[in-house]
Amino acid sequence: MLRYRLEGPGGIEHLMMHEEEQPAPKAYEIVVRIRATSLNRRDTMIVNGTYPLTPRKDVVPLSDGAGEVVATGDAVTRFAVGDRVTGSYFARWIDGQINAQLIDQLGCTLDGMLSEYAVLDEQWAAKLPDHLGWHEAATLSCAGVTAWNAVTGAKSLRPGQWVLVIGTGGVSLFALQFARMLGCRVVAVTSRAGKQERLRALGADHVVISSETPKWGALVRELTGGIDLVVETGGPASFEQSLMASTLYGHIVLLTLQDSKGGSIQLPAALYQRSLATISRLFVGNRTSLEAMLRAVGTHRLSPVVDSVFPFTEARQAYRYFQQGDVFGKVVIDGAIPTQQ
Repeated sequence: MLRYRLEGPGGIEHLMMHEEEQPAPKAYEIVVRIRATSLNRRDTMIVNGTYPLTPRKDVVPLSDGAGEVVATGDAVTRFAVGDRVTGSYFARWIDGQINAQLIDQLGCTLDGMLSEYAVLDEQWAAKLPDHLGWHEAATLSCAGVTAWNAVTGAKSLRPGQWVLVIGTGGVSLFALQFARMLGCRVVAVTSRAGKQERLRALGADHVVISSETPKWGALVRELTGGIDLVVETGGPASFEQSLMASTLYGHIVLLTLQDSKGGSIQLPAALYQRSLATISRLFVGNRTSLEAMLRAVGTHRLSPVVDSVFPFTEARQAYRYFQQGDVFGKVVIDGAIPTQQ
């Protein structure tokens, strides 16, 4: 079987494809034939050596992937051969709050999904909704769970309230879709006017073009009367505008604290003093959150947005494309393996 391994940090050239023996499961393990995987920002940070958690040497990259179970260990009870599954980002974090013993991540400290076959402990996986194709199903573990917990987390939203999303990456588009699913209204901020219609098609009530209105916070507040929940993915470039757009006692879920050059968000004291906004953090989520999100995705037949699909043998090109940053949804790597001549 074919499998990629990251043979050291410092760039995409260290991502190497190998021919290896097909794995067999131990007692509590399942073997999954991976049909598709997808990229997240943290995957490029791992490759470039800038991720705060040190990856295991020669790790198989990527947390997000989907496939069907092809073999199970003798003691496995949660899955059967033929089940469609995805992995949980924090593999050992099942429920409750995270602690130092639960920080292992697929594709970082544990082998991930960029492989023809993956071996997972049965506790590390969750069943997929039937309506999703493989490319869609491969997008959910990181961006999907992050957006789900941002929208459904500590402060429950009510139908009709306003949600602000920034950009067109995976987390932002999932947050838009989940907010609409809950009956909320959505403002989407993007730098590209050409993406306006696609954002409206996903359900955005207003689309604000930041390249045309750099100080967009006041405009968003004027359009909405104030945002109830900001899913803040823009970091230092957008945080002040997000704070300005928030309603009194609004909620900002802060997902990005630094930009690519290491710049950190700054808290404008005078603006924050009068906002009374709650600012909170989250880091993806546990398996219970993943399973709750999958149930919602299945019930509402939600379709994740896929920007582009690359062949398995062109994984490096997928990383390069993702890193250039101008995407609309998820970048997927297909799991089909070319037939050897």
